[in-house]
This record gives sequence, C-alpha cells and structure tokens, in this order.
Amino acid sequence: MSNFTKQPFKRVWFITGASRGLGALIAQAAIDDGNAVVATGRNAAAIIERLGESPSLLSVALDVTDEAQARAAVEAAVEKFGRIDVLVNNAGFGLLAAVEESSDADVRRIYETNVFGLLNVTRSVLPVMRKQRSGHVINTSSIVGYQAAAGVGVYSSTKFAVEGITEALHAELKPLGVYATLIEPGFFRTDFLDASSLVVGKNIIDDYADTSGKLRRLAVEINHNQPGDPAKLAAALVRLADAPEPPLRLPLGTDTLKAIAEKNAYVTAETETWKALSASTDFPA
Repeated sequence: MSNFTKQPFKRVWFITGASRGLGALIAQAAIDDGNAVVATGRNAAAIIERLGESPSLLSVALDVTDEAQARAAVEAAVEKFGRIDVLVNNAGFGLLAAVEESSDADVRRIYETNVFGLLNVTRSVLPVMRKQRSGHVINTSSIVGYQAAAGVGVYSSTKFAVEGITEALHAELKPLGVYATLIEPGFFRTDFLDASSLVVGKNIIDDYADTSGKLRRLAVEINHNQPGDPAKLAAALVRLADAPEPPLRLPLGTDTLKAIAEKNAYVTAETETWKALSASTDFPA
C-alpha cells in the first residue's frame, strides 16, 4: 500500500548527482519553486547536509551504474510522492585526454556512468511516466556533446551518445504525452574541472601538446572562472519544466550558442563542397 505524501506540490522531480554542483542547485531551485524533489547521489547524507531536511525532499542513495539501485530509488520516490513528473539525468563526470591518451579503464568507467547509468535510471523512471501519460526527461549533454573538441574526445562521445538516445526518446515518448529534452551547458562556474568531477589522463603524449595538452592547461586557468552562472542554469531548468511544449535541445550559455553556430556553418559548407560525390552513390534514377 502506498503511503505517498499528499502535499500539493507543483511537480515531483527526480534528480541524479544531486549532492553537489549543478545537481544540488537544480534541486534547491525546484524546491524553492514549490516542487517536491527526489534528490539522489552516492551519499544520501551529503544531500541532506547540503539541502536540509524538508517535507518536499526525499534523499536517496543511488549509484547510477547499479540498475537495481535505480529501480529501488524510483520505487521509493513513488512510495513517497505518488508520481514522477521531471527526471533530470545529471550524474556524470569528465575525462580530459586525447583519444589515444585515454586508457581502456577510464573509457569504460566514464561510459558506465555517463551513458549506461543514464539508461539505467531512464528505464526505471519511464514506466511511471508512461502510466501517467505525462512527464519530462531532461538529459544533461554538453557544449562538447554538439561540437567535439580535442582533449575531450571520449567525454564528448558519451555526450554524443546521450544526444542520440534523447533524440530517439523525443520521438518515441511524445505520442505518449512524455517529453525529452537535451540541455547543453557550456562552461559554468562549478567544480566540474576539479578532481572530484574530472579525470585527467595519465598517459601524456608529447605529440598532442598543442591540442589536448592546450586544453589541459586551459582547464587549470579557467577553473572557477568560467563564464556561466550555475544558479541561472538551475533557474532556467525550472522555466523549462514549466514550458507547455519543451524543446528537444536547450543550449545553455553564449559559448554553447557560438559552438552550435560554428558547427552548423562548418557542416553546411563541407556538405556543399562534397555534395556531388555524396550524391553519386545512389542507383541511377
């Protein structure tokens, strides 16, 4: 028998990676907006320490790489609040290394969290949303999920995977009354470039000094000096959840807007240059 809380919350949010950084800020912004929040992370006590005790908050321990834990967290959310309206897949970390510099262990670990972990949580939440015939899945991509960059190729590839998954979810879920959105943050002033969120490859190859090496040095310089305001990002997600027709993609930050424009222009120009060869591969009409 369900004992879900009957307070008139605006929506029920389920957020991964909510113990610190953007996840904690999003959780607080959602609570301040009158929502209930199921805040998950590896350390549930750290979530309470950060956000405080509240009838609108359920803190749940969740390692997203553990599918059984994901299912249990969703069950706890429904038991407490009766539904899930917004899923924010925020848990993840970065890998700073050229593709060749990226170890097999680091590559597998980042995919387990950024891709397979996201899938574990999404598969656990979607039966609830399908039954409701309503809901909104918000998946965290990145500026480099749209335009890859030297030095973060493997990290970019995990976000490219999230982009593909979410594009498909958008098409699959919309007829069921459920929306899917990619958020694509640029560089925001969080702890993402700290050791707590970023793995730096140990196998440094001198030939990449001017590419991945340049980004490695830049990361140290811009850490905690990034242009994006994380509190404004959290506020933007609250506005996104209120949208009657949410977008497939929401770039966040002027740096992401610039990167999207540059890539679109590059793809258009390159496609036009090679258009004849591309078209030559069809059978004759």
